[in-house]
Amino acid sequence: MGKLVVTEFITLDGVIKDPGGAEKAAFPRGGWAFDFDRGPEGDKFKLDELNAADAQLLGRRTYEGFAKAWPSMEGTGEFGEKMNAMPKYVVSSTLTDPTWNNTTVIGLDDVPGVKERYAGDVLVAGSGQLVRGLLERGLVDELRLMVFPTALGAGARLFAAEAGRTDFQLVGATQTGGVAVLTLAKKP
Repeated sequence: MGKLVVTEFITLDGVIKDPGGAEKAAFPRGGWAFDFDRGPEGDKFKLDELNAADAQLLGRRTYEGFAKAWPSMEGTGEFGEKMNAMPKYVVSSTLTDPTWNNTTVIGLDDVPGVKERYAGDVLVAGSGQLVRGLLERGLVDELRLMVFPTALGAGARLFAAEAGRTDFQLVGATQTGGVAVLTLAKKP
């Protein structure tokens, strides 16, 4: 069975999606992340985690941003080729006709079956609302947080204010450029 891995860009105050941010990013979230250098180690980290994944799990909004950008990036190297080729599962009750190849629309209750289908990681990038639902159901096996040295004061946070306690254990901490990368595993 695969491991469900959530990877997020996050600020010091826990923001994963700022109220604006689209002016610097291809996706309407996290424009602040482009103000910091994550260095070549950060690029390698993102490539390594994608290569370890057998599939992606995405929320509808993240899927729409990715589906708009990535198919036009064919021939842009190993990262783009993997993004376009791998199976993608979109948790949505409103998306009916996904256009990005190898995409299947599922419900949140179908996620455990996706984990069972793969031996490698099932990678969740962004997708804040989906991640909060996965955390509530105890489905997240590992969190990989790229912590950027800024506090925005406003925006969507990874953990909802009304969420209950969720314990993880720190299994890795590194620095990539000016960004800290924390890897946390679900506490047994």
